[in-house]
Amino acid sequence: MPKEDLTVLIIGSGGREHTISTAYEKSPNVKKIVVSPGNDFIAYKREKEVITDKNCSIRDPNSILDVARKYDPDLIDVAQDDALANGAVDILEKNGFVAFGPKKETARIEWDKRWSREFMQRHGISHPQFRYFEDEFTAEQYVEGLYSINPKRVLYVKAAGLCSGKGALKSSSLDEAIRNIRKMKNFPDRAGRVFLIEENLEGEEFSYYAISDGRTYKTFKSAQDNKTVFNFDEGNQTGGMGAVSPAMVTEPLKKEIEKQQISKAINGLFLEQNPFIGILYFGGIVINEKPMNIEYNARWGDPECQVVLPSIENDYLEIVRFCLEGKLNRLDIKQDNKTRVCLVGASRGYPNDYSSVKGKRIFNIDEAFKIEGVNVCGAGIKIVDRKMYANGGRLFNIVAEGRDILEARQKAYSAIALISIEGNNLHYRTDIGWRDVERFNQ
Repeated sequence: MPKEDLTVLIIGSGGREHTISTAYEKSPNVKKIVVSPGNDFIAYKREKEVITDKNCSIRDPNSILDVARKYDPDLIDVAQDDALANGAVDILEKNGFVAFGPKKETARIEWDKRWSREFMQRHGISHPQFRYFEDEFTAEQYVEGLYSINPKRVLYVKAAGLCSGKGALKSSSLDEAIRNIRKMKNFPDRAGRVFLIEENLEGEEFSYYAISDGRTYKTFKSAQDNKTVFNFDEGNQTGGMGAVSPAMVTEPLKKEIEKQQISKAINGLFLEQNPFIGILYFGGIVINEKPMNIEYNARWGDPECQVVLPSIENDYLEIVRFCLEGKLNRLDIKQDNKTRVCLVGASRGYPNDYSSVKGKRIFNIDEAFKIEGVNVCGAGIKIVDRKMYANGGRLFNIVAEGRDILEARQKAYSAIALISIEGNNLHYRTDIGWRDVERFNQ
């Protein structure tokens, strides 16, 4: 990798990729950034040259290769889960490109939930009780037996494949469990052909991130995602409606998280000859003051990336370079002491039918930029003649920083209050960070 005037290609399209592009933009050695397929807002108001190229399908590694050949980048950051699951890193490296992210077989820790749970069993990583199924009849018999013993139990029916964060269906009764089992066949690309039935865990969830060169790793700040569409964790699962970082619930658990969840995963994959090179996500839950595994992901989360990555004070390009060269143990990662809050602005109706919002005008995003300590990341925005329009479910992210959770949260909600979508079609949660506000006030 040359020393300066680098071109970086980022594979993905949302607020996460916008955030990653901003991290690379800060490097003095980066001259140009390409995000593919990207979205119109990613290139809006940038200091360096930022291009979005929509001629790419994240599920088609050959189309990703075509984009790489078009721009001949010095580094390709494969940031999106479908791209990793379909072997984008493998095909890029085979064709001589420098790619950041785990190969397909290593990324299986995310894209195959059954395999991931069995991996945890092999390496003594704490996780919920589970069983996997490939047919409705056997699964329905299984849950009928469970509910005959305890009619009030709560279960999760989970698609084994990738479902954009929407494949975990909570079941609070036998009828609901059977409905959710039958929904598995409706997931795209047969993601629910194999599915898991897991015990429900009662506790507070959090996200933890590490970068690994295959042998060693460095951790970043924790975060807390808010998955459901409505306040206080009500409603359907989404790709994420907001996040805070750091997550205060993790403060007394950091050593335990690294030892029992991060280290065991990195070492286990290395021992199984699938060294993990990239960003490892540990989604956890606190049970009896101990961290339990909900899932691993093989990349930055969205919207957690938006509140964790900006805290890093190092040159992000240098961190990635050290990782790819197997030299992470030589690097000291520095992070600031700020708190960050991310609010996701979505189309009304998301994650269900929001088609009526597509093409509606979005107003006053520029006003949000004027608040000190506030940034806006694009996810589903289309720009035509300098006017912004809704073009997806999750549309934009408001990211605010402050000395503490109170200041960051106040800035974030002041900023999003300025924005609207014609016809009153903007939806966002109004409770992001409420747990940490309670802790702070106590």
